[in-house]
Amino acid sequence: MAMLPQEVIRKKRDGGELDPAEIAGFIKGLTDGSISEGQAAAFAMAVWFSGMNRDECVALTLAMRDSGETLDWSEFGRPVVDKHSTGGVGDNVSLMLAPIVAACGANVPMISGRGLGHTGGTLDKLESIPGYNIQPSPELFRKVVDEVGCAIIGQTANLAPADKRLYAIRDVTATVDSVPLITASILSKKLAAGLQSLVLDVKLGNGSFMTDPDEAKILARSLVDVANGAGVSTSALITDMNEPLADAAGNALEIETCLAYLRGEKAGTRLDQVVVAFAAEMLVAAGIATHKVEAEALVRRALESGAAMERFALMVHRLSGPADFVDRSEAYLEKAPAVVPVPAAREGYLTACETREIGMAVIALGGGRSRPDNRIDHRVGLSDLLPLGTEVQKGEPVAFVHAADLSQAEAMRERIGGLYTIGDVAPDPRPVVISRIT
Repeated sequence: MAMLPQEVIRKKRDGGELDPAEIAGFIKGLTDGSISEGQAAAFAMAVWFSGMNRDECVALTLAMRDSGETLDWSEFGRPVVDKHSTGGVGDNVSLMLAPIVAACGANVPMISGRGLGHTGGTLDKLESIPGYNIQPSPELFRKVVDEVGCAIIGQTANLAPADKRLYAIRDVTATVDSVPLITASILSKKLAAGLQSLVLDVKLGNGSFMTDPDEAKILARSLVDVANGAGVSTSALITDMNEPLADAAGNALEIETCLAYLRGEKAGTRLDQVVVAFAAEMLVAAGIATHKVEAEALVRRALESGAAMERFALMVHRLSGPADFVDRSEAYLEKAPAVVPVPAAREGYLTACETREIGMAVIALGGGRSRPDNRIDHRVGLSDLLPLGTEVQKGEPVAFVHAADLSQAEAMRERIGGLYTIGDVAPDPRPVVISRIT
């Protein structure tokens, strides 16, 4: 006899452990609409208060994965790998990672999201490229992954539909920040994409959703344990998000940074360290390299030979973007009408910045959404952001504001200037990759 939804809710509310059949039944009801919005909200709140153990979390992830179609890439005969980031400011790593790893011999079917809160979204960045199709047909998606090795697209309606419904309910019921629900939400979509291995970037710092080291570790551990429990070989790197990762924040500006990176112009930066660390982790997980040093050498070769840039160019063209985008990006990426420098308030060293507020500033310029139906202005954002530890003279630009008009640019210049702390002593350098969870 089928169990009543309210009995599942009551059991979890009272701290009981749900069995896989109860979880699967509830998620089936969520998918077919037989469970009401109120019941879904009550379930989310019960999980928020009572938590879930690993077995429950694996069952929830698998039930959400199986709520729609699952992809199978076995016919292509190449290892299938992906990466997911919990989101930060100036984090455009996915844009470079997919073509690098594809150039080294893996398939990367990357299903990405839009901006969330103060963090930028990979899909919003790609939509800066005229014509780029983030929702190709399943046939075209498969064709591009087969021919190019990578495709970065949006979640289709058929992939983990239960997650879509539950996420929308969590968003309006203050249950987004539940570790079991975050874990199942992230992993159900990734598992539905048919991955063999996955690497997770769990951000930690004042520009991420996780500001407490212990919480970041708990989330990373949950994601790694549940993904491995669900049959996907997974590891996580906890990375620093106490300053923007790239030297730009904003959609078209981050695409420009991606191209500069693939041309070899960002070697040695914090961004470079993160990209290489994740690419190497993915290649070892895929069995393409036996250890980190060999993997890093493959990554460098893919960059220096131009193979990674070639994959990026091909991916853009096969997904309906311009054939000559990489060579003529300045002709295609829209430029903001007003660009003004943000002067340093005094001489000294950049010791800290309010990273989350930098992300919020990009949204205020129109580069993100305060409501789901907002249109994004792809031109706006911040560029030439100096890294922390840089010595500056008074009046020297610490960044440039790109805005829709001069008055907005000048107002934002004041706001951004106030987000940086300048001290007399250089801060100690922080590692960008903090720890690895396996």
